[in-house]
Amino acid sequence: MRVLAAPAKLTWSLEVLARRADGYHELRAEMVTLALADELRVDEAGDYVRLRGPYATAVVPGPGELVGRALALVGRHAGVEVDKRIPVGGGLGGGSADAGAILRWAGGVDDAAALTLGSDVPFCQRGGRARVEGIGERVTPLPWVDRAVTLLIPSFAVSTAACYRAHDELVAQGWRPAGPNHLEDPARRVEPRLGVTMDWLRERYGEVRLAGSGSTLFFEGIGDDGAVLAGPAGDVRVVVTATAR
Repeated sequence: MRVLAAPAKLTWSLEVLARRADGYHELRAEMVTLALADELRVDEAGDYVRLRGPYATAVVPGPGELVGRALALVGRHAGVEVDKRIPVGGGLGGGSADAGAILRWAGGVDDAAALTLGSDVPFCQRGGRARVEGIGERVTPLPWVDRAVTLLIPSFAVSTAACYRAHDELVAQGWRPAGPNHLEDPARRVEPRLGVTMDWLRERYGEVRLAGSGSTLFFEGIGDDGAVLAGPAGDVRVVVTATAR
């Protein structure tokens, strides 16, 4: 039995550069892995995928589940039990992290192959800190920076696809993105509760940023670990973690 860590991915900054003819968007992002991680137990004599843990009920296992697809990509069979500790639907790459852990266990694949599982999987297979470009296929390691990070996790999710549609609509209307995350304004438009929550948290903590398309928010530093804040648009769970290699 092998025990694998599948670290969460945090999108520290995100620029949306252009929309391609195939509908995908060219990006330039800084991504880091976190100490917060799912745990995978791999039984090479088995042939199953089981989910448990606080976020297992938010994931629908089946043929399309990323662990199973990662196993198929590397031509391996194994029993995998996933302890889901990364919040689902918050932009922290839980499914991609699990796939990346399986790819590392199997010896790894090239970035083009990893990309077939999802845009975050090439980075999640590598981990650390990196510049990620294109649609996720160009991953360039960056010098390591130790950071304490406080995650602020709302009780709602934000649709990534809807955020990109809103981005394109805003650009067509003459809007130009600014700041460290070009999807912040589109995400606030898609999910009004996010904007209300973000403004409230900024009054409490100062600089609070959106992770990718959300809904997770974060700031560098140490907050009220384990607290559940009664926000204006629902509860917000506070998780203190750190960057991890």
